[in-house]
Amino acid sequence: MPEVIASADFGVLPPSEHDAAIERLCAAMEAADKAGCYPSLMVERPWSEHNPVLHGEFASPGAIGWYLRRELRRLAAAGARLSVSPGRPALDLHDPELITAVDELRWDLRRKKLFLFGPERMALSIDRLQHYTGTAAETFQRYVLLTNYAWHVEEFRAALPGVIGPDADGRQMPAWHYIQPDRAGLTMINIGVGPSNAKTLTDHLAVLRPDLMLMIGHCAGLRNHQAIGDLVLATAYLRDDGVLDDLLPLSVPVVSNYTLNTLLLEELTTRGLRSRMGIVYTTANRNWELQLASVAERLRLSRAVAVDMESATVATNGFRYRIPTATLLAVSDKPLHGQPKLSAEAQEFYQDSRHQHVAIAIATAQRVRELYPGGLPSADLRSPDEPLLGT
Repeated sequence: MPEVIASADFGVLPPSEHDAAIERLCAAMEAADKAGCYPSLMVERPWSEHNPVLHGEFASPGAIGWYLRRELRRLAAAGARLSVSPGRPALDLHDPELITAVDELRWDLRRKKLFLFGPERMALSIDRLQHYTGTAAETFQRYVLLTNYAWHVEEFRAALPGVIGPDADGRQMPAWHYIQPDRAGLTMINIGVGPSNAKTLTDHLAVLRPDLMLMIGHCAGLRNHQAIGDLVLATAYLRDDGVLDDLLPLSVPVVSNYTLNTLLLEELTTRGLRSRMGIVYTTANRNWELQLASVAERLRLSRAVAVDMESATVATNGFRYRIPTATLLAVSDKPLHGQPKLSAEAQEFYQDSRHQHVAIAIATAQRVRELYPGGLPSADLRSPDEPLLGT
């Protein structure tokens, strides 16, 4: 058995000493990481009949330090016994064994997991985030806004002076971070266009356990009574993006987080803005209207109110990885009603809408931070084999 380098029995430790004990545990995990091992955390729960002892390994615990502290506080309050040991030597990311170790489908349903991801998967995703966004994992904040427009990033930077951005120009999915203590700030990432990019980024972002992912972008309005500039809140999604069908069957419903949608709607109502809630159809085909006959019946039967290219992908990965998600789109065109997206009109729309769009997203994220510092309610994301941390 590995040597225990830090432990705490919160069943006997007075509450006044909990925070100090948790800091010792987290420091021990970071020390093991610096020594080249995967820190191993053992959780003993005397109250659990079927899963009294759970353990798991982590990579780069400092990257999710805020999350670990929050989860350990919850376990401490319940009276758990926690201990930290050096785990296995960390696998080099060039090791051929990595491809097997990062396979997230190797889930043993006979035992409850401590954490959603293995350490190899964490290490790879943290490296990939640096590559795509140009920023270190430690700079990512809890509340994440996703966009595919540089204009939104410009508005974000103007609204929150002092944000930290990529380490170099030309990053594929540049990220900007408004840093606050305990990672309670905001991050905006320009994920680019299309569902493949949306999947790539959210696959890796998920290991950092953000409290929310809010997609803001533009869409084609499908209803007569929508006007250019109207806003759309997705209640659910028609998935025609194709990139996650083999990982989550189309028969599984994916919806926006109810609480997050409620806060967004309150913000829109307070500002007196026109909006519509409904199903968003996400496609991988930017020119879907050129093949309308092939999708028209699906649009009609689904009762979709808008078409975009990323929202369902983000929401589906949010569902898979237990991250609350929502979508706030602005109607930029209505191709079915003689209002296709044309250059001159589009530029005017972008100029008029972008400040308002970003301001709504920032205000809503700030309300989440104030009202739900422990994370948004997300009972709809839990499964019978849910990992211990995060539930």
